[in-house]
Amino acid sequence: MLTLVLPIVVGMVALAMALNLWRLARGPSMPDRILALDTLGINTVALVMLLGIALGHAVFFEAALVIAVMGFVGTVALCKFILSGDIIE
Repeated sequence: MLTLVLPIVVGMVALAMALNLWRLARGPSMPDRILALDTLGINTVALVMLLGIALGHAVFFEAALVIAVMGFVGTVALCKFILSGDIIE
């Protein structure tokens, strides 16, 4: 069952990533681009976790956790930069 479902789910996540890239390039405003980048990071975490499930290695789950934390910090930094124009006060 897993061998049937996994390629379908990977294809759906890849389609979501392609649509996020389109929104990232298209815009129209900076908050839209930041949200697309954050969603792209979430989809990347999902893809890495699916790869970990498919290959059965635990290191992929740790990599997904690192990507998630860095994506969160990056989103917060970009939002702070947009709001105040400076990241570190």
